[in-house]
Amino acid sequence: MIELPALPYPQNALAPHISERTLEFHYGKHHAAYVNNLNKLLANDATSGADGTPSLETLITNAGPGAVFNNAAQVWNHTFYWQSINPDGGGEPNGELAAAIDASFGSVDNLRTELTAKACGNFGSGWTWLVRRAANDSGDGGPELAVVNTDDAGNPIVDGHQPLLTIDVWEHAYYLDYQNARPAYMATLLEHLINWDFAATNYAS
Repeated sequence: MIELPALPYPQNALAPHISERTLEFHYGKHHAAYVNNLNKLLANDATSGADGTPSLETLITNAGPGAVFNNAAQVWNHTFYWQSINPDGGGEPNGELAAAIDASFGSVDNLRTELTAKACGNFGSGWTWLVRRAANDSGDGGPELAVVNTDDAGNPIVDGHQPLLTIDVWEHAYYLDYQNARPAYMATLLEHLINWDFAATNYAS
C-alpha cells in the first residue's frame, strides 16, 4: 500500500510565501487524492514489494500511459516537490552543485533565468525540473545539467534523467496565493524557498 508521506515541515511553515490554505488543499486534498486513487488502482496488483505493492519508480518507468502512471507519478512528483522547497530555502547553492551549475549554465543567475522562463512557458499543467542529463544524452558533449519541462504527470526519470529538484506549475500549486501570476510565484520560490541543499544531496548521490 502506498502511503501519503508526511510533509517535511508544518503546513504553515512556508507562509507568507505559500499560505497554509494552499498547503491544506495542495497536500491535504490533491496529493492525498493521488495516493488514494493509486491504491485503488493497485488493489489487485502484486507485482513487487514486500506487501505486494510496486515501488513508485517501478510504476513510473513500467506502467505506460494511463491512470496508474498518472497517479504514481503525481505521488512521486509531489513528494519530491515538497522537498525541493523549504522555509529556510533561497540563497545560493555551493560546493559541487554550484560548480556543476556554473559549468552547465554559466552562473546560478543564468539557471534562475532559465528555470523561470521554462516554468512560465510550460503551457497548461506540468512540472519544471533541474536534472542531471541521462548518460546517453549527456554523452553528446552537452552540459551535464539541464532544465526540462514535463506535461501533466510527466517525470524525467522515464527518459533516464536524474531529478535534482522540481517546481510544480499546476495552478493548484499557486492559484490561491498568486492567482494567474505564475512569474510572481516563480520569483518567490527562487528567492525564498528553493532548497539547494536537497538538490546538492541528489547531485551527490
